[in-house]
Amino acid sequence: MTADHTPIVPAAGSPILVADIGGTNARFGLIDGRVVREVRVLRCANYASIEDAATAYLTAAGLAAHGTPGRPRRGAFAVAGPVTGDRIAMTNLVWEFSVGQVRNALGLEGLKVINDFTAVALSVPRLAPEDLRQVGDGTPLAGMVVGVLGPGSGLGVSGLVPAAGGRWTALSGEGGHTTMAPVSDRESSVLAQLRKSFDHVSAERVLSGPGLINLYQALSIIDGREPASLTPAEITDHALAGTEPHCTEAVEMFCAMLGTVAGNLALTLGARGGIYIAGGIVPKLGNLFTHSRFRKRFVEKGRMRDFLAPIPTYVITHDLPAFLGLAEAAETD
Repeated sequence: MTADHTPIVPAAGSPILVADIGGTNARFGLIDGRVVREVRVLRCANYASIEDAATAYLTAAGLAAHGTPGRPRRGAFAVAGPVTGDRIAMTNLVWEFSVGQVRNALGLEGLKVINDFTAVALSVPRLAPEDLRQVGDGTPLAGMVVGVLGPGSGLGVSGLVPAAGGRWTALSGEGGHTTMAPVSDRESSVLAQLRKSFDHVSAERVLSGPGLINLYQALSIIDGREPASLTPAEITDHALAGTEPHCTEAVEMFCAMLGTVAGNLALTLGARGGIYIAGGIVPKLGNLFTHSRFRKRFVEKGRMRDFLAPIPTYVITHDLPAFLGLAEAAETD
């Protein structure tokens, strides 16, 4: 990845079979470089195994028969769960499988299986300018460490470290479970309220879909109001429309706290290559996020302000970043 975000595009060849597999849906597609096609979403409950789902996809795409022109020879799958060896057990799905057996069953020469947020992190080298929205100032330094955060159903945190041959290695950790620290008295009150329900108030407890609910409910209770039963999407809708004050404050606090955590990540990694925000929540906030306290909080680190100010922060707007990351992972084989 270069400082002007020129994406890596490998030489033309057979497409890579990619899949992003969650607890409910499995998204399959074919990818050549940055070009994603034949995307289909299959309900996991309709298939007994990952082999069955992948075979059903290849059949629907007209690529089930071996030797069919355009049939993928390699695959890369992202799964919602830990990946520590050949045997994979998914966190919220009954599927268990051997990577080697699935590779052989699908007739692939190679199959890479990685954690779903690792795939999102690995997408960064393949992102083009139109896949990003910069928030605030700063310019990335080529070949430097990159930080990635992804508020969604949880909070994914990773980093990208330059490797040999112009490739990148994604760090695997559980940074979303670090302790959330308050910056203001209002945040202190919110975290104190949440500690009544949780032994440990991590960043994920506030920076995720469920975290938005936690923020909204805590703010309402602190102000003596009975919180309504709202989904994360309803909270953000109210905030965007300005129709419910505590929803608006919850989203604003979410953005500010995300800036705090993003700044911590940049300091920890020395992420002079930039900080990238992924996940399904932030892109939908649009200008509300751009004009929020996110960037202000990002650089508010006292005497380290001058270190953080040149580091750019971006929102990833690509619809399927995990597919790009899977292609990056497959290319390293």
